[in-house]
Amino acid sequence: MFTGLIEEVGSVVSSAPRGAFTEIVIRAKTVLEETRIGDSIAVNGACQTVTAMSDSTFTVQAVEETIRRTTLGKLQRGSRVNLERSLRFGDRLGGHLVLGHVDGVGKIIRVSGGGDNRLISIAPPHHIVRFIAEKGSITIDGISLTVTQASEDRFGVSIIPHTLGATTLATAQSGDEVNLEADVIARYVERIIGAREGMSLEGLAGMGF
Repeated sequence: MFTGLIEEVGSVVSSAPRGAFTEIVIRAKTVLEETRIGDSIAVNGACQTVTAMSDSTFTVQAVEETIRRTTLGKLQRGSRVNLERSLRFGDRLGGHLVLGHVDGVGKIIRVSGGGDNRLISIAPPHHIVRFIAEKGSITIDGISLTVTQASEDRFGVSIIPHTLGATTLATAQSGDEVNLEADVIARYVERIIGAREGMSLEGLAGMGF
């Protein structure tokens, strides 16, 4: 479990196929503190298990499913990645509940504004559109953000200067692909509603919605 608050931006040292998985070595500093082999670190929003460490790097092994559903397979030497260690009980939840299970890859279709008002518009995969709502939460490359507008084929987010300076979104541009994770609460709401045929407004009100 994660919060979507990026702790640091790391850089890829190497990425290479190793049998059934892709081994990725990442240079970092902050996320190495108190981290041990077997711990989880979100890499651009994808939860990965640390399989090896040095004084300045950690290694993960991305399996085929991860490569298929995320952008991790496209990482190259020098690629910058958003990093976050898993949430500990007692930590503040400053973002929203993030599982680190990427739903799919979206494409940035527009970056506009500047300074204190950077707006990014993204086309998501069709299967997660129903989970994206205005004022709801979305995770983009591991970053917890609030949806500012949503339609049938795109959604927008507004990025504050702090987020630009602390994440890879500072260099985001049209055409870039990003990992997307829908709000887990939206998933469960749909599951509950979908399991109840003939659900009415009164029924939703009775469930607290």
